[in-house]
Amino acid sequence: MSAMEIPAGLADVPVTKSAISIIDGKRAMLSYRGIAVETLAKESSFEETAWLLLKGQLPTQRELADFHHELRQRRKVHYKLIDVIKNFPADGHPMDALQASIAALGMFYPARDVKNAASNWEATLRLIAAMPTVVTAFARLRKGDEPIEPHPDLDHAGNFYYMLFGREPSPSVRKVVDACLILHAEHNMNASTFTARVTGSSLANPYATIAAAIGSLSGPLHGGANEEVLEQLSEIGKAENAKAWMDAKKAADPSFKVMGMGHRVYKVKDPRATVLQELAEHVFAETTRPAMYEVALELEKICVPIYGPKGVYPNVDFFSGVVYSSLGIPTDIFTPVFAIARVAGWLAHWLEQLQGNRIYRPEQTYTGKTDVAYIPLEKRP
Repeated sequence: MSAMEIPAGLADVPVTKSAISIIDGKRAMLSYRGIAVETLAKESSFEETAWLLLKGQLPTQRELADFHHELRQRRKVHYKLIDVIKNFPADGHPMDALQASIAALGMFYPARDVKNAASNWEATLRLIAAMPTVVTAFARLRKGDEPIEPHPDLDHAGNFYYMLFGREPSPSVRKVVDACLILHAEHNMNASTFTARVTGSSLANPYATIAAAIGSLSGPLHGGANEEVLEQLSEIGKAENAKAWMDAKKAADPSFKVMGMGHRVYKVKDPRATVLQELAEHVFAETTRPAMYEVALELEKICVPIYGPKGVYPNVDFFSGVVYSSLGIPTDIFTPVFAIARVAGWLAHWLEQLQGNRIYRPEQTYTGKTDVAYIPLEKRP
């Protein structure tokens, strides 16, 4: 195979078989274990969706109640881990803090024998439960505030909001946070999921596996996109400025790409973006529509005639940042929220990878020199 025959980024190259999720980019369809994500976002909960991803089927009432209980029992983390987080630089990025915290979490709650099913399930529970705790701890500590203890009576979404702000969310806010977690919980063979499967294939422990996936998610071409969308909308400022802004960008660079427009898989509007908009309207009804949301809607109107014929439409990041911002979530916490959700999908793929595991060891096409003579140092020009 020549170098020219290798698709950039392994586009359209299957790397594994999986029964976890499926995407139909032409029909705007995403389903988890066969259930449409729109249905889950509206009817389910993050905990139920996580169980579905991990176990392959919806839980019974008893299974879901036990799952809730097991997660709540593991929300608190060792006090020495909080001490570690206290010593992170206040100006460090929250994704770096999260990656370091999750790697360290595995030192406090070791799970090195990945052939042990009980140990793997314990680590799975711990990782899902503790992720909001370490994210909110760093978010507060960097401002000089003390971390807030987990709330035993709130669900996953409500507890995350409570630990971040120190107050319980309204029902509509809790629902939209819960829906955001569901919508981001899994998305097929994306970069961070592939990273998790590759790392897990070496039989690395689950904390190292998830820390590796977090590192992949931190890049601006992956999880960081929603931050860049918000910066873009802030640059435009007002909805009435959108056309002039777009015209100026295209005049300066005809190949200019609008952040949040387009997806490697979807050739129509991302179904996650559609359902997120519907749920967000319930939150906006309690207050007012944020100015940035109006900018996003106007920019979408301008972009669709330009990019739509090429199969480029808004993805979930086009709107998720606006929703998070309207809830008061700091911009640099957007991607950690993504990780709080996606850990369920990563763990589902990790557990699936371990079944009949074989370490990833792909080939390469060498394009360098051959038969190069070694020149002694004193004779080199």
